[in-house]
Amino acid sequence: MFTLRRAFLGMSMLLVALIAVACGSTSSTSTGSSSSGGTTPSSSAAIIKTTPATVSGQSVTILTNAQGMTLYYFKPDTATTSACTGTCASNWPPLVSTSSGSPASASALPGTLSVVTDANGQQVEYNGHLLYTFTGDTAPGQTNGEGIKGVWFVASTTLSVQGTPQATPTRSGYGY
Repeated sequence: MFTLRRAFLGMSMLLVALIAVACGSTSSTSTGSSSSGGTTPSSSAAIIKTTPATVSGQSVTILTNAQGMTLYYFKPDTATTSACTGTCASNWPPLVSTSSGSPASASALPGTLSVVTDANGQQVEYNGHLLYTFTGDTAPGQTNGEGIKGVWFVASTTLSVQGTPQATPTRSGYGY
């Protein structure tokens, strides 16, 4: 009888713990906008992270995917249309979202994350710039795609909104 009572008590405690954990995780899967127009961090599965990196001799905070691989933007893209499809997308895989709603960031961003449906699927964009990884980057933090053909640039947290007049990116992509 003592063993049965102990087993019941143990199962009851486990059930209470599971309920507490389930009720305690009330996070949203979408990110909201802060009053400054930025993207707030989310406790849901983040597909965008940030990391410090040296790009063309400059120390900047860059955007990465969940695996830490550097994200890039392509100058010929518009805010709603990818100019990189087919073979291009094989070398520069687009960052696509498989969830509904706004994509999540692991940390607060000064800009806005969103999703656009284009030829590549539900492609993630930051401040209106569609995002890609580069097959030439073989480890997290590498920026081997920076400046390729003068149209591929590392996406930093300070990337201007697409369509906003800005200086043509230098080789570093940051106007330095």
